Amino acid sequence: MERPYFPMFVDLTGKNVLVAGGGRIALRRVTTLLRFGAAIRVVAPQLCGDLEGLEKEGRICVERRRYRKGDARGADLVLAATDSREVNRAVQAECRESGIPVNVADDRNLCDFYFPSVVMTDDVVIGINSGGTDPGKVKGTRKLIEKALLEKNT
Repeated sequence: MERPYFPMFVDLTGKNVLVAGGGRIALRRVTTLLRFGAAIRVVAPQLCGDLEGLEKEGRICVERRRYRKGDARGADLVLAATDSREVNRAVQAECRESGIPVNVADDRNLCDFYFPSVVMTDDVVIGINSGGTDPGKVKGTRKLIEKALLEKNT
């Protein structure tokens, strides 16, 4: 069995999070992180419509361009979620060099942390992860937990 990752809950209030990429994966992660008070900067040449909406609402800062070396400077956490393996690896290399925790969406072996599926209620936060090996099982587990919590509250 591969070495498991320790599940850790962290206060992200006001933490600087860089997201390289503007597509669906970036959107899902940005949406989750916003629920935890992170200050999010997105660097991407193009954004999906919902990310554009978050920018218009002033909930995220956006730089519409390709990722450049040095963009991770000052970040507390980085998510590499571009559609380019080459760019994602450049982001990871810069973060590793600088000691910044990074998640690389297209290669779990390059991740310092895995991004969990999150179930959140007023009084409970649950993170679910399979270490990148079975996203379908994670989704199914999340749905079961959400259903159980819904039934408990009705």
